[in-house]
Amino acid sequence: MLFLILSIICSVSVGVIFKIARKYSINTTQIVAANYLFALALCYFFFSPNLADVGIEAPWKIYLSLGVLLPSIFLFLALSIKEVGIVKTDAAQRLSLFIPVLAAWLIFGENFNTLKIAAFGIAFPALLLILNKPSENTKNKWIYPAVVLIGFGLIDILFKQIALFTNLPYTTSLFVVFVLALTIMTAVVGFEIGFKKAKFNCKNLLFGGLVGVFNFGNILFYLKAHQSFAENPSTVFAGMNMGVIIIGSLTGIFVFKEKLSKMNFAGLFLALVAIVLIVMSQQ
Repeated sequence: MLFLILSIICSVSVGVIFKIARKYSINTTQIVAANYLFALALCYFFFSPNLADVGIEAPWKIYLSLGVLLPSIFLFLALSIKEVGIVKTDAAQRLSLFIPVLAAWLIFGENFNTLKIAAFGIAFPALLLILNKPSENTKNKWIYPAVVLIGFGLIDILFKQIALFTNLPYTTSLFVVFVLALTIMTAVVGFEIGFKKAKFNCKNLLFGGLVGVFNFGNILFYLKAHQSFAENPSTVFAGMNMGVIIIGSLTGIFVFKEKLSKMNFAGLFLALVAIVLIVMSQQ
């Protein structure tokens, strides 16, 4: 459970950094690229992965899928915030829980006991209540939050599959994914600088470094949590999403002085109940 809590803290920290960064003149593409540069360096420094062990038997399809999805969804996240607002984008990201939960049942063959079924029955309306906030943006460009929802759901499933691949250390797999993501983002940044005349800014490197540190921690602890709960992937899927919303909401209230409605607080309470039921279902 400790790994899941640490992953939640790191995930919330990434969101806080992006929220602070919006106050400055930033380039999201450069921040995302710098994020993978720092995450890659941390992975190499802490775990010294042996790439010689990565052969043709490695799950390259999963690696390539994650290498493309991770940076792409980061960019779509920024586009969605710009086009439909952060509230609808946050809702799409957290409601991506539906996809891995269905996968836990249909693909991974997990059996749901009564407590777990009750937890999910409470968790989904809790998400809707927590994210029930007015938005000033009336545009209907739903393609961006739709991509965010599907993308984060697929990423959850792919990381679960990497955690179950035991022929290679998961830290080595993580390093390979970071290399692929960084390669793609370096090409995108190069295109923007070379053809769109974008300028490199040290602030983007700074924010990207901070995001990279916490992004690395988030993914690392998330993989460890899946290994700890190998037989119950839905526990990690739900706990991560509920935990991020609760801690994120508390951070918004006490740090950024955001206002919450009675429905939001009701959702937070239901989310806490759902998490308690999920934990109890593991006993």
